[in-house]
Amino acid sequence: MGAARLALSCLDLTSLDDRDDAGAIEALCAKAQGPAGPPAALCVWPRFVAQARAALPASIRVAAVANFPEGALDAARALRETQAILDAGGDEVDLVLPWRALAAGDAYSAAALVVQVRAACAGKTLKLIVESGELGSSELIRQACVIGLDAGVDFLKTSTGKTSTGATPDAARVMLRTIAGHARKDEVGFKASGGVRTVADAAIYIALVREILGEPAIGPNRLRFGASGLLADIESVLLQKGPGKPAAHGDY
Repeated sequence: MGAARLALSCLDLTSLDDRDDAGAIEALCAKAQGPAGPPAALCVWPRFVAQARAALPASIRVAAVANFPEGALDAARALRETQAILDAGGDEVDLVLPWRALAAGDAYSAAALVVQVRAACAGKTLKLIVESGELGSSELIRQACVIGLDAGVDFLKTSTGKTSTGATPDAARVMLRTIAGHARKDEVGFKASGGVRTVADAAIYIALVREILGEPAIGPNRLRFGASGLLADIESVLLQKGPGKPAAHGDY
């Protein structure tokens, strides 16, 4: 039960379906205020930030995505979406790194976009999605993480959840070791997203964070899970309702 309670406290309850509408966000906000207790945050499209913020207590943060899911090398778009999130009352920005540019050898341009967004949302939580499953190699994942660490992001996040490979323990180890070896090692958190559907899945990443970053990193200030289906399994454990409904293939 300890892993379930911790996973809930670190959960970014997420809905990033192309078909999302006001009704879907209303239902998501209701789920976030269910009997098991609140998650750390809700994560939605920028156009739903104002609705979510109005429906939730201040203790539940509102996050939204920018440059998502493509990770285009388009600073104007990323900045426009970031500003929309801030203007609507968002607390956190989940930014997709231009990972294709990085993989093609243009680390400079990819890093420049992250630096600009960091400056635009100073004082707010910024999570950098490195799309580890698409980068593939440990060296590219490490390089993506260093871009974020040097730029001043608050979290490194595995995946958009929109590709065939989401979070994996192997990628998480690379990301966590890169954090641990950086001058900002005590400031930066880790977010596993894409395929984290059960408390048992979450427990793998909790153990990795504890092993590599230490006990001070265990909590929502430095550990998050981005998921749409994880809450059902958490509630099944905490409320002893029996197994939660498995998330459908392709769910965040």
